[in-house]
Amino acid sequence: MKTEEIIVAGFGGQGVLSMGMTLAYAAMLEGKEVSWMPSYGPEMRGGTANCMVIVSDKTISSPILSRFDTAIILNQPSMDKFAQRVKPGGLLIYESGNILQPSARTDIEKVPIDANSEAFLMKNSKVMNMIILGAYLSCKPVVSKTSVVKALEKVLPEKYHHLLKINAEALDKGELLVKDLVYNI
Repeated sequence: MKTEEIIVAGFGGQGVLSMGMTLAYAAMLEGKEVSWMPSYGPEMRGGTANCMVIVSDKTISSPILSRFDTAIILNQPSMDKFAQRVKPGGLLIYESGNILQPSARTDIEKVPIDANSEAFLMKNSKVMNMIILGAYLSCKPVVSKTSVVKALEKVLPEKYHHLLKINAEALDKGELLVKDLVYNI
């Protein structure tokens, strides 16, 4: 596998950091080299949050990135800040219900996912981030969904382990949304 450099960005409370941490844990479970670097404002919910994740088969020289292979964007301010930093030929996955002006770039692949609406239909708004992660893994399978579910056992506090099943279903839903998007274009 080639090195995959990712930014996950949105508001605090959207599961940005836990999505990145889950991806990083899943990669570690598969024996890959990993870097996870969170960044967030002083507010717990509603402030800005992002994390950089690097997954590689090789040693990672630096956790700090200025350009990304993939941007997973959950709100408009993050779209405005990070869309231009996706490498040409890269991937931009975004929560389409929260973003009024997606990037106009034509040199990257753009995948709009209405994860908030799908999470509402699943009757659990907290799985929105796993829907987006499932969509990402459908486009770039850097880790398996099985490893992600195992990683969730580490990332989620034990009192939330009853939600492992719905999180696995959310990963599947994200994958299906990408397949539907590809067939409906």
